[in-house]
Amino acid sequence: MKLCVISFTENGKRLSKNIAGQAGKMTDQTQKTAGQTEKIEIELFTKHKASAEHTACIGQTGGAEHTACIEQTGGQQAIVFVETPVGEWAKEQMQERNGMLFIGSCGIAVRAIAPYVKDKQKDAPVLVMDEKGKFVIPVLSGHIGGANELALFLAKLTGAEPVITTATDINKKFAVDLFAKENGLAIVNKDGIAKVSSKVLDGKEITISVSPEALISRKNLSPEAFTSWQNAAWIRRLPPGVRVALYSPEEPSDILITAEEDLITAKEKEPNVTLILRPREYVIGIGCRKGKPETDIRDFISNKLYELGISETQIFAVASVEQKREEPGILAWCRKEAVPFFTYTAEELQKVKGNFEESSFVKAQVGVDNVCERAAIQACGTGGRLIARKYAEDGMTIAVAKRKWGAGSYEP
Repeated sequence: MKLCVISFTENGKRLSKNIAGQAGKMTDQTQKTAGQTEKIEIELFTKHKASAEHTACIGQTGGAEHTACIEQTGGQQAIVFVETPVGEWAKEQMQERNGMLFIGSCGIAVRAIAPYVKDKQKDAPVLVMDEKGKFVIPVLSGHIGGANELALFLAKLTGAEPVITTATDINKKFAVDLFAKENGLAIVNKDGIAKVSSKVLDGKEITISVSPEALISRKNLSPEAFTSWQNAAWIRRLPPGVRVALYSPEEPSDILITAEEDLITAKEKEPNVTLILRPREYVIGIGCRKGKPETDIRDFISNKLYELGISETQIFAVASVEQKREEPGILAWCRKEAVPFFTYTAEELQKVKGNFEESSFVKAQVGVDNVCERAAIQACGTGGRLIARKYAEDGMTIAVAKRKWGAGSYEP
């Protein structure tokens, strides 16, 4: 995740440098220990007018229609002076789905982002911190976007007090949108989130139903098999007041986990179901020539998914070789679709078992004979299978695999 920090005063600018410096010292493992599961890349911006007097302007940046002026800070991370209105800056970050931290008042942040808040499932995480670093407040996308998690991470970096306001968090209750995110599930009807959360906060029992096709051992639904299934790790982690059962159309269900198209498309005809969660079953394996434009990659992926009849909401992850971990076009697509990007070393990919299309040219370039097919299978975990083999076009390759989401054994 990219976190863009914007300051408005000298004190705020100083705090932003401290945040970037502290985060820069952390390894992936120490970030996870600090409560941040996704690697954070921090970029610094400022509207502090004094900064404009000490900058070198370098022309357009990142496709934006403004001149970026970089303040050199003697070995520290550079800060970009933002010449456009802060709302224009926020619009660009929202479109890229970059996280934002405003070091200033809540009012500045709210006014800046208000016109661009669109979708609970895709809005960028937004936070506010005062310039003395006393408090850090998630403002938007606390659960799905990860703003609450970011607040806890920033609090550990700076010593600030995280001000979490989501009702399920402060009452230590089950949060269905966070549950979906942590368990590789897409929310089909987001209007059901508030209804389920309201029932949780009222202290009523919640029922999660799982349709039989979502079970790995669906050939044997004996009482013994059902008991074994109920011992799955994700079920054991559920708090008191959340019951899990096999789906039955006759029984009311607060949450239904299913991949059955008939159930998903007939939601309006299912009065006994409040919220439907769909397993994210597909992994995209991808390779591309360095610097491939974001628009090319977006169209390439979209065309393949359309051909296969798969929506973006069914994608669990995108995967590639380690050399592509900073590929801007791939990262941009993943940010916009809120999908993780996994990369693997050539050695890891070469060990993946299966029948893959081999390329001596690719092996000479990156050390493995096939990137997209092997990466797709690797990211699936146990039981993945290719449903679309390698396809190449204009310096890009893609393959799609289906993972084995099993309510009886899934371990996030």
